[in-house]
Amino acid sequence: MSKKLFIETLGCAMNSRDSEHMIAQLREKEGYETTEDFQDADLILINTCSVRERPVHKLFSELGGFNKKKKPTAKIGVCGCTASHLGEEIIKRAPYVNFVLGARNVSRITEVLHKDKAVEVDINYDESEFAFDDYRTSPYKAYINISIGCDKKCTFCIVPKTRGEEISIPDTLIIQEAKKVVEGGAKEIFLLGQNVNNYGRRFSGDQEKVNFTELLRRLSKIEGLERIRFTSPHPFHMDDEFIEEFAHNPKICKSMHMPLQSGSTKVLKDMKRGYTKEWFLNRVEKLRTECPEVSISTDIIVAFPGESDEDFADTIDVMKQVKFDQIFSFKYSPRPETEAEHFKEVDSEVASDRLSYLQTLNNEIHDEINAKLIGKTYRVYFEALIRDGYVSGRSDNNIVIKVKGSEELLGTFENVKITQIGRTILTGEILA
Repeated sequence: MSKKLFIETLGCAMNSRDSEHMIAQLREKEGYETTEDFQDADLILINTCSVRERPVHKLFSELGGFNKKKKPTAKIGVCGCTASHLGEEIIKRAPYVNFVLGARNVSRITEVLHKDKAVEVDINYDESEFAFDDYRTSPYKAYINISIGCDKKCTFCIVPKTRGEEISIPDTLIIQEAKKVVEGGAKEIFLLGQNVNNYGRRFSGDQEKVNFTELLRRLSKIEGLERIRFTSPHPFHMDDEFIEEFAHNPKICKSMHMPLQSGSTKVLKDMKRGYTKEWFLNRVEKLRTECPEVSISTDIIVAFPGESDEDFADTIDVMKQVKFDQIFSFKYSPRPETEAEHFKEVDSEVASDRLSYLQTLNNEIHDEINAKLIGKTYRVYFEALIRDGYVSGRSDNNIVIKVKGSEELLGTFENVKITQIGRTILTGEILA
């Protein structure tokens, strides 16, 4: 019988792709098959995230639960960003953990598996040209890493300390991977990087210097590839060439994630984001002029240390001007080994009030946008079965839409008319 692997993935799409890489290596090199039941597993992996609220507390809580109910012979491994910054401390606090594997060391999974109490967390380790075995959770779309690490110095962010300096993956390897997944039936690829539009800044070997815009052009020439998505572009690197290629290349999906973080130029400076409120609004204007149908999503941190009422008002002003299609909003919480960890925080009650106000405003904007979608038609790529006999997919501009249907719809494109509005998913009917 094959050995069983249970893996819990926390955090971002890059973590999801890292988990796919680990599954591939363990399946091909060690004979593991995945299971949804950790009590049935011979190996339990937690792929951790350091970005959201209380990641360390969550990690040790999860570990304790797994250790109590796992098979006596099962191994536990901690991977990802929290593994990178805690390292050996994880085994000191939870001695039943068998190994720790950092976010920059994914390719070493089959090594640490056989070294009890191994700790591999080198953030300078270079995996940019490593040939991973192939595994994907969906046959209809594929995540593809185009870079690893991050060179930004944002004062609130721990990622550079857990994923190391930014290195771009050679475009030949990216194109080769994209062709392979298209040959396997996928019609959509999703490019991943901490700052995708900074692609080409640094390669580990003697590679042709290709920027992100040129990479998009080259990928769009792949026959059978119909859609290209990516996340996350950095507002600082959104030059005119990039925006124009995004707007006019028919294979690039018309949804853009633009992490604002704050609408205050003062706070953006404190965050070391590298752009101003005016620059962000200028890029939105350019984007919507070139591509009126674009949907724009964003990230916002409320109550960053030093944020005054006037600074928060600037964020609200940007929200009212841009009318984002989607926001991911959070109260600031300090992260270890970041510059802002030592900044004086905004009063907790004030922070909660600001977040509540911002999210209420966002819901009003979102409802206003959605109300105008009834009766509109979108070309939807179906990718998932959901409950009650529905199939869901996404429009070109990233609207999630469900229709009554079965698995025959999966992997197909259909024109869908919107008949019902929901906050996170719309309902429609396929046009004959």
